[in-house]
Amino acid sequence: MQNTNSNIIDRLFASFTDLERAIDGAKETLAKRESVPEEIVKRLGSYDGILAKQRALASTLCGHIKQGNWDEVTRHVGLINGLSAMIRDDARAILSALSTTTNDEVSDDESNFC
Repeated sequence: MQNTNSNIIDRLFASFTDLERAIDGAKETLAKRESVPEEIVKRLGSYDGILAKQRALASTLCGHIKQGNWDEVTRHVGLINGLSAMIRDDARAILSALSTTTNDEVSDDESNFC
């Protein structure tokens, strides 16, 4: 069971690294775009803090697993998953807003050709 727990924890921390890369990539992509609303940049910046909180919770989770404190394991997994869902849902909203803005700009440009 110890090896299984270690595997799960390794994958959890690897997922944080993947998420961090995705956040950094999104920041780089937005930095290259013109006229990105400041609010979106701030929202994306808040993901770093959320990710740090997830890592801290995961470290605490390891201790609870070692102690066999399964109620706390369950609670920490729920908190980590909730923070991930928050990032995912907000990122979708940002992409949707940016997509709408881009489509509106294209529509305005296309209307000039008519």
